[in-house]
Amino acid sequence: MTLSVREGPSDVSHIGQAQNGDLVQFIRDMMHRRRRLPSQLATDLGVSHPTVFRWLSGEDLPSPSSCLRLAEYTGVPAERVLAMAGHLPAVSQSAPAEWPEFREYAHRKYPEMLDDDLIDVVEELIDRRRHRIQTG
Repeated sequence: MTLSVREGPSDVSHIGQAQNGDLVQFIRDMMHRRRRLPSQLATDLGVSHPTVFRWLSGEDLPSPSSCLRLAEYTGVPAERVLAMAGHLPAVSQSAPAEWPEFREYAHRKYPEMLDDDLIDVVEELIDRRRHRIQTG
């Protein structure tokens, strides 16, 4: 699938406030679920810490290439992340539900069998594998 997106400097004025707020909340929620600090997210995505800070404050938007990295990192469809950043038209609300983060899934599926320490170990293994795949 080929996506056609606007490249160029980020400009918050070209999107509606609701979309910008959605993007900020999306990034904050993802960081909370993955227990990542802004500096850690910056490292994970290959951007600077000030860049992530500007995203979180709503001062700036991720570029299309950063949106694609965010989509790959989170497992959310690229079209949805690009739409939240205003690089594509809004995605319809009838889109399929996202997969929950592993921690949330594990707590639902195995509430009595997996404690937070074991989930931390599994998440670390998943992150290592994801990093190994990304760096080839």
